Amino acid sequence: MAEQKIILEPKLVGNIEGSFYIASYQRGYRWGREEVKRMLDDLFQSIDAKSEGQKNYCLQPIVVRRHPNGDCELIDGQQRLTTIYLIYKYMNAKSGGFLPSPKFSIKYETRPETREFLADINIDRRNENIDFFFICEAYECIAKYFTEVRPYKQSDLTDLNSHFEKYVKVIWYEIPTAESEGEGKDEAESINLFTRLNIGKIPLTSSELVKAMILRTDSDGNGKRESDARQKMEMALQWDNIERELHDSSLWYFLTNNTDSTYQTRIDLILDLVSHKRPDEKDSYYTFFYFDREKKEGRKSEDLLEEISQTYLALKDWNEDHELYHKIGYLITSETMSLQDVYSMSEGKKKSVLRKLIDNKIMESIRLENDRSYEDLSYMNAGDYDKIYCLLLLFNVISVWKNGEKSQWFPFDKFKTSEGKKNRWSIEHIHAQRSDTLKTEKEWREWIRLHRQSLDALDKSREDIAQLIADMDEALGKSRIEKNLFDEIQPRVVKALSESEGEYIHNISNLALLKSGDNAALSNSTFDVKRNEIIRMDRCGQYIPFCTKMVFLKYYTHSSDSQLHFWGEADRNAYMEAINEVLSQYMDGTISLTSMESV
Repeated sequence: MAEQKIILEPKLVGNIEGSFYIASYQRGYRWGREEVKRMLDDLFQSIDAKSEGQKNYCLQPIVVRRHPNGDCELIDGQQRLTTIYLIYKYMNAKSGGFLPSPKFSIKYETRPETREFLADINIDRRNENIDFFFICEAYECIAKYFTEVRPYKQSDLTDLNSHFEKYVKVIWYEIPTAESEGEGKDEAESINLFTRLNIGKIPLTSSELVKAMILRTDSDGNGKRESDARQKMEMALQWDNIERELHDSSLWYFLTNNTDSTYQTRIDLILDLVSHKRPDEKDSYYTFFYFDREKKEGRKSEDLLEEISQTYLALKDWNEDHELYHKIGYLITSETMSLQDVYSMSEGKKKSVLRKLIDNKIMESIRLENDRSYEDLSYMNAGDYDKIYCLLLLFNVISVWKNGEKSQWFPFDKFKTSEGKKNRWSIEHIHAQRSDTLKTEKEWREWIRLHRQSLDALDKSREDIAQLIADMDEALGKSRIEKNLFDEIQPRVVKALSESEGEYIHNISNLALLKSGDNAALSNSTFDVKRNEIIRMDRCGQYIPFCTKMVFLKYYTHSSDSQLHFWGEADRNAYMEAINEVLSQYMDGTISLTSMESV
């Protein structure tokens, strides 16, 4: 018997015809009003979008296996296809037969009466069994939609029917015809596929569809196979190796800020690059349609896989290039550019040209408009936040790149995730003098507790320090700390743990990247308290950005100017000198960070 092929192609809803068979392992139709209304909303939104040039609309895949008698076993898509059937039935009835009935029928292995009911829907029979009930609920929802959500117009019906005929598609995934001697095996495979797609609520992804398309049997005019089984096996292995290597976290989080929730299979990232899919593209099967067009235009499977492989190898090459790794990683992490932007910019360019283009993009990411100086940036100005964030992130990334003989690599994976969850980094004061955001007794108590330990390092022979320690101990011994008591203690503590006060508090010389968390007391703490916490985190093996750690270890401060417990003027000046030195090549030649201290 001739080898049978997988059929994988877009198919207009208006071209779906034949008899569909629902096997006993599936439940009946169970969509409720919410799901039906959502489908109608999406369909009419796609009709309205035609005026904006977005004509095509794709529903989820329909997975079938054709039996020897010509019936199609419907493995995945029963709920969608039944709803389309009911919409056709309603449009036909409402138009008095002017619009067509569905060209297909649906029957059930264990519920033959349901096929008859679908052919002649009688609302009065809704309570005879559970299938009839849900079918009637959906049919009434469709009728209500056209009378309430979209008050009835004949044009709505004709528009939707025309939309089905011209623009609304499903991805038709037809598994080879079952042979009589293998029906038991085929049924088991159908059940396994149904279970994967439905019980686990796992949709067919673009990558799975593209893989099936590339590995399916291609034939020439004589029916001769284009590739033999060995070639297919090698192609499948090549595909799987790319997917496996993309599960290396250091590579994955260099390329993207997205977690696994965005990409169910990681090779989707590569396929999106090849298809030039933009981040704002709404069609979830855009990538599949791109490869489908390429196949129809005559490109061979091995050529498509070669392009996918070469794209992946280009990204891997960037990942292994110490300079490009850090600079491209910064652009992606800071959201200055997407991977698609970088890849498009790199196409057809030599590495030397690409490096210059990347440097220009980095420079643009921190460039200030209207001749502003970096010393004008303020934590209190919401419009400055992104520039400050980019500047501090760039300082961290380039510092790691320049540190040592290419022996250190900025860990984008640790920066972006921790224990499978996305990290949130915020701009924090290195030394905080205010605590306006502390609102609860629990936060006041925690703040006093954190700072009490730091005061032990001060000269307790001083009367003011000794009295402050006594007042803090007394407050911590109370069953409840009132706000007025906290407001009396807090400024005395800050004064004791500060070298000086001044306008520097909100500018870059007093800012660093720290992980956002729920501990508001720590966020509002002085330098010494934060330093103790950084040391504790480091001992526990928690990730701390390189430059943030250097700040709290006083790495930038000359030993002659160093004092352990305060973040003073000498520390701030040394910090700014380090930023100037590391980022000088990106300061545009005319704008540079200057010492911000005159206090």
